[in-house]
Amino acid sequence: MKSAIIGLGVIGKVHYEVLKKQGEDLVAVCDIDTEKLGELEGVKKYLDYRIMLDSEQIDVVHVCTPHYLHAEMVIYALNKGINVLCEKPLCINSEDIDLILKAEKESKAQLGVCFQNRYNNTSQYAKNFLKDKKVDFAFGFVRWHRDKKYYDSADWRGKWATEGGGVLINQAIHTLDLLQWIVGEPEKVIGGTFNRSLKDVIEVEDTAVIDFFGKHKFTLFATNTSPKDMPIELRFFYNNSVLAITPEEVKIDGNLVDIDKDPEWFGKESYGNGHEKIIRDFYGAVANGEKFWIDGREGAKAVKLVLSAYKSEGNVIEL
Repeated sequence: MKSAIIGLGVIGKVHYEVLKKQGEDLVAVCDIDTEKLGELEGVKKYLDYRIMLDSEQIDVVHVCTPHYLHAEMVIYALNKGINVLCEKPLCINSEDIDLILKAEKESKAQLGVCFQNRYNNTSQYAKNFLKDKKVDFAFGFVRWHRDKKYYDSADWRGKWATEGGGVLINQAIHTLDLLQWIVGEPEKVIGGTFNRSLKDVIEVEDTAVIDFFGKHKFTLFATNTSPKDMPIELRFFYNNSVLAITPEEVKIDGNLVDIDKDPEWFGKESYGNGHEKIIRDFYGAVANGEKFWIDGREGAKAVKLVLSAYKSEGNVIEL
């Protein structure tokens, strides 16, 4: 199939590397930064994604742009009948969720959302191990380091209008997605967000503590104020036991479980090792005319939880 990429930042280059490895026919790329375009050879280059999608015969387009641009690009491609694999988050407001799902429903093309950490071997193990067990409670921990240099690297970062939030919608949304996917969707939320150390740098939060409860209960603690990036950890409490996972390890009651490890990673270690798997899986679904499992509705679940957490501001919100 013929593919294209919109956005050649850090994550766009990960998609580029995977597509090249998998031997897909990458015909075009788009970015407003001519320097980034100049780094690539053997593909057509565009500054306007609409012109690219209007001009080329494309089967799959990868949307890897800043958050606030996702919705318009996804909808434009779906309206043209082009399959879309969109990086997280699917969008940054509830109105766009409805518009995207409408476009997806009316399109002959498929929409996939890049929650690649569901493909980590440790995540798959937890999902399968707990599927017939009652999880009493779960915790998710995100402790990363993001400083002024990081936020200065792109003018869309750290702003409500363009990033849609801070650590919660950017770094921690993958962990939140894993919690709701493995444990189940909650019914209520109460949370608080704070800017502990980046007040003069960003207008969004650098730390969040969110409780989700109802039939399914879990808590998320996320911060960008750690002195260094630490492995994401999820803990699931069941039958007086604890299953704990990181991107590379599984432990039950402190005992290490022997699982297969992936030999190759793309991009930062914090991205997990699922990008190659999810891209291959999406292309397979499109080629075989099968429904891709992380579609718009599935990809919107974590966004809805994030938006409800922001809305909470210390009050209980019904989901």
